[in-house]
Amino acid sequence: MIASLLLEPGRLELRDVEIPKPGPNEVVVRVRTALTCGTDLKAFRRGHPKMMIPGPFGHEFSGDIHEVGEGVTKFKPGDQVMTVPSAPCGDCIYCRKDQENLCATVMDEMVWGAFAEYVRMPSHIVQNNMFQKPAHLSYEEAAMLEPLSCVVYGMDQVEVKPDDTILIIGAGAIGLLHVMVSRALGAERVIVAGRRENRLKLAWALGADAVIDVEKENTFNKVKELTNGLGADIVIECTGQLAVWEETPDLTRPGGSVILFGGLPSGTKATFDTSRIHYDQITLKGVFHYTRSAVKKAYQLLTEKKITVSGLISGTYSLNDLKHVFEDLLHQGQGIKFAVVPNDAEPRSAKAG
Repeated sequence: MIASLLLEPGRLELRDVEIPKPGPNEVVVRVRTALTCGTDLKAFRRGHPKMMIPGPFGHEFSGDIHEVGEGVTKFKPGDQVMTVPSAPCGDCIYCRKDQENLCATVMDEMVWGAFAEYVRMPSHIVQNNMFQKPAHLSYEEAAMLEPLSCVVYGMDQVEVKPDDTILIIGAGAIGLLHVMVSRALGAERVIVAGRRENRLKLAWALGADAVIDVEKENTFNKVKELTNGLGADIVIECTGQLAVWEETPDLTRPGGSVILFGGLPSGTKATFDTSRIHYDQITLKGVFHYTRSAVKKAYQLLTEKKITVSGLISGTYSLNDLKHVFEDLLHQGQGIKFAVVPNDAEPRSAKAG
């Protein structure tokens, strides 16, 4: 089969590799669509502490069951499936304390390699976090299960009330998914603060009540204006920028909550006004990854068409185009997410690809 390998930051190469074989209780999926992701872009730019480099690349995908291992009864060859690339062990201290997203092995056993024709899925993922894809859902939409699961888990950490105003900072894929989930949860008003006119227009189309162009408007002043001087009930930080992290308490009303979704490099230190946190009783909540229950909720949102994510797909490319997608389109901030289809790929050197 053809697979894209990340040899080092900035260097991708298509290679002929063996089609994987499933072990007991495992399956091999023929990838129909893989999606680009902010994590992939970070790894392409500078590497990733949990990703083996050189090694396989990509982790958001959907496809068809190609082969099943001994003991698999939930799926058979030809089944259309949607999945996430990890699942908890169920036995470590974090799993026993109902913190599956922090499972001691979840990241070590995460599946990479979606930018390929086939990918092998371990038994614990097959058992816990793989689902049948309904015919009415496209492969592109089904591949959105992983990022949507992360968003659902984050939103599960706060109680969204019908009269709440939610401020989402960042208008990339994750921020826009938060818009849709906030709407599905019944939030009264959703405000998006971000950059780039095309993304802010999409935020409007997906259900935002107000948008703030942070390059043209003062975010603090505009949020106060839109909330009668109070601040938002819930602020969700989706940029992974230190300055934005530090700004979030000032955008929150007394008694409000901040979800810190966007990750920062290890060792980064943030500074907050302690009196604001203490006397206004503001909750700062870091969130990471997802739980099995969040994955199931995300699956229901997609399959029951409670949200429609097709508008986040900015284009479709082949594996041959993958370096162009990361080096030119994503690096320059064009588009939201791109679908990568393995069909008819041919091995190329990184220089040519």
